[in-house]
Amino acid sequence: MKVTVLASHKLKAKNLAQSIEGFMKTVPVEQAEIIIAIGGDGFMLHTLHQLKNHKIPVYGINTGTIGFLLNNAEQLETLEEKLANAKPTILLPLKAEVTDIFGQSSEVQAFNEISLFRSSAQTSKISIKLNDKTQLNSLIGDGLIVATPAGSTAYNLSAGGPILPLESGLIALTPICPFRPRRWKGALVPNSIKVELEVLHPDQRPVKLTADQRLIHKVHTVNIRLDSSMPYTLLFDPNHHLEERILHEQFLEH
Repeated sequence: MKVTVLASHKLKAKNLAQSIEGFMKTVPVEQAEIIIAIGGDGFMLHTLHQLKNHKIPVYGINTGTIGFLLNNAEQLETLEEKLANAKPTILLPLKAEVTDIFGQSSEVQAFNEISLFRSSAQTSKISIKLNDKTQLNSLIGDGLIVATPAGSTAYNLSAGGPILPLESGLIALTPICPFRPRRWKGALVPNSIKVELEVLHPDQRPVKLTADQRLIHKVHTVNIRLDSSMPYTLLFDPNHHLEERILHEQFLEH
């Protein structure tokens, strides 16, 4: 088994990486069959975004706080056995084409969510189209989250959005502190749909976009699709896999 070990800059992660490299032979990432990523959820997202070959599966080990996308850092003496028995989980990222108020376009990718936030004291105004049909003329509030199932338990859940099972075939549109329409709680849409967002009056009501760890200011339009052509594989211990965690989150007493 050819493995590459990557670690965040935190001391705990670096020490754990050195420990693993002491009893497992490692290879350069270009030769790897499995990547071991050590850190928190942020480092896992960073690792996925930096992967040149999305076909290499990633086994994460948590040395951060929550570690929702990673495995527990325990019984590392059986790590080779864990890797051999790990359960693969496929993640499909969101891909968005973003145009700012200057007409500059860029493409971003997100495994958790793409979010639009107001950048000033003024509320944002955002229109929502699905497959070229207007569904909401003007969402007035602090912004909007477009979340994948993997990201539905993160910021989306904190903003009052629903938890989505990985196999649901849905993405969540969740408003952030909506003012109008006041009672709109968001929507669940098939992941085959194109989501088109337009910031209304972007000069007077500036909006910024985040896509996992990417930040773009002064956004005007955003076109979002699920990128089914780029499946990424995460590996989880069989008794603690991602589908089970997402299911369990729905029964927690918060």
